[in-house]
Amino acid sequence: MDSNSPSAPPPLSEAQQRFQSCRWQRAAEADSPACCGHRDVLPMAGTTGFNPESWCHDCGLFKVKRSPRARPAPDDNRWR
Repeated sequence: MDSNSPSAPPPLSEAQQRFQSCRWQRAAEADSPACCGHRDVLPMAGTTGFNPESWCHDCGLFKVKRSPRARPAPDDNRWR
């Protein structure tokens, strides 16, 4: 295989897939990596040392992310 050819990223583990689809996932910011934002997990796991392999595999707090709902167009006549 040629070293210059792009290689496929390694597949995500079950825990990482679960973390990616969880409602409590906090996205990575400029100075901190992605972590769990649930109020019961955050104090113990922290933001910098969070490891999905340790927390997400059998987490009882897991909830699937909500899909955004389309909001109806605002009624311009309500302010008149």
